[in-house]
Amino acid sequence: MRAWVVRAGENGEREPTALEEGVLLVGWHGLGDLTEVRTREDIKAAVAAAYPDEGPYTVGNWTGQLYRFVHDIQAGDYVVLPLRSGRVAVGRVSGGYEYHADAPDSSRHARRVEWLVKDVDRQSIQPDLQNSMGSLLTVFELSRFASAERVAALAEGKPDPGRPDADEFAAGLTEPTKLYEEVRRRAADEPLTLSVRDFLAIWGIQRRYPAAVEQIKNDLDERGLVTVPPFTEGSIESRIAVVAGGSEPDEAGTSAMTRLTSGGLVDRMFVSHLIVGGTQDGPGEESETETVAYRVSNLESANRMPEFVRVGADLKTAMTLMVLRGYSQLPVLDADGRLRGVVSWESIGRAHMADPRAGLEAATVRGQEADRSDDLLNWIGAVQQSGYVLVRDHDHKVCGMVTASDLTVQFGTRVRPFVLVEEIEQRLRRVVDRCVPLERIRAVVPGRRASRVNSAANLTFGAYGHLLKVPENWAALGWAIDQEHFLTALEECRQFRNGLMHFSPDPVTDDQLLPAQGLLELLRSMDPQN
Repeated sequence: MRAWVVRAGENGEREPTALEEGVLLVGWHGLGDLTEVRTREDIKAAVAAAYPDEGPYTVGNWTGQLYRFVHDIQAGDYVVLPLRSGRVAVGRVSGGYEYHADAPDSSRHARRVEWLVKDVDRQSIQPDLQNSMGSLLTVFELSRFASAERVAALAEGKPDPGRPDADEFAAGLTEPTKLYEEVRRRAADEPLTLSVRDFLAIWGIQRRYPAAVEQIKNDLDERGLVTVPPFTEGSIESRIAVVAGGSEPDEAGTSAMTRLTSGGLVDRMFVSHLIVGGTQDGPGEESETETVAYRVSNLESANRMPEFVRVGADLKTAMTLMVLRGYSQLPVLDADGRLRGVVSWESIGRAHMADPRAGLEAATVRGQEADRSDDLLNWIGAVQQSGYVLVRDHDHKVCGMVTASDLTVQFGTRVRPFVLVEEIEQRLRRVVDRCVPLERIRAVVPGRRASRVNSAANLTFGAYGHLLKVPENWAALGWAIDQEHFLTALEECRQFRNGLMHFSPDPVTDDQLLPAQGLLELLRSMDPQN
């Protein structure tokens, strides 16, 4: 079972027919019957022939959407239809692709659907699923965070149950006051634990950038709370405990932090690090442990235990694991989980050259080991040179491994949003310079700065919204799209861009990218030759 979104036109123009007749409808009226078109390449050829003036990107994009509509969507799948009212309809697909030759041009490509509910309030849908529905594509799948099961719940008239990996209890902590009350209610031997993601959500924040971290730290200081380990360390999915670090000692004269340490409920080394090296005399004092930085622990792989072999294992065991998993090396750990070396194909080869009967001990060489709280940038050169570095926790036990591949994925993920926003700005500059006279561009720039504006390149991102609100300027673009929706998307992209400019160790997720991606898709469609 899968879940899809199929829109009813750019401005919902097909919505009445879709709801009244129980059908999913897509446009592309230049295309004929696709019933016998079986492959993606055949659909691509049909799209290219029907729209000869469109570039390769648009043809490929449209091909993907049409292939999903004709072939990927199956009877029994759930489908969501966003409505002009702001609500959504949810149905179950009941038939295959149909071509209605006698229907209006924009309603010939159809699928039968049984509408189960037609007025789902968006307030009953969790933000992550709402964001997933926000793409401007006509046909796309809802594939993340168990979306199909959640849409099925909506179809039964139930509220969205949320991500299955989300902390149900944490979801109820909707503001700092509730967090404080919950920590105060709990006994010292049952600290409140939750993921960094859920912790940030209490403040309505998704990524750890300096201003947000400062706000949270101030709130925690005012309430005498502390997170263990610091919420600025680890990945967004790492778990932390929230404790009353500033509470007075109990009857035995013991602080909450000491009770946590002695009870083994949280990482002992983290607690001692906070007590000895990160004490805070009062609100506003800087704590070294809570500095926003790019730590080794910010990489997911640094928090994921790698495959390993124990000291004394057979070398054949290591070789078998390396072949099965496609690894170049394996850590060798002692009984306590501490690193005793690394075995690699190179070390195995060298050991066998000296002695064909060499075992694991002879093939084990010294391995590189970073602390999870180390600055990641200090280890990039070492990872580049050797291909990996093992990661240890504060008890000096191996807890992860960072490879060159991990760094490539991480920094590729971080660069992608900047490239996306840059293309949006470039396209805005180009179309404004081409269509709007310079004097009207200068009109949106206040004061003396207007005289220094020589083109749209001198405008801030936010200024484009003010410029294109003016009816005369909007009309000059000649775009057959809804102005209000475009300006809303532009404002969402401006806010996304502003957040992007603040450093955060947390990568931008695909869901967070959706609004900007949708705007870029729209700009490419409006100006396909650039």
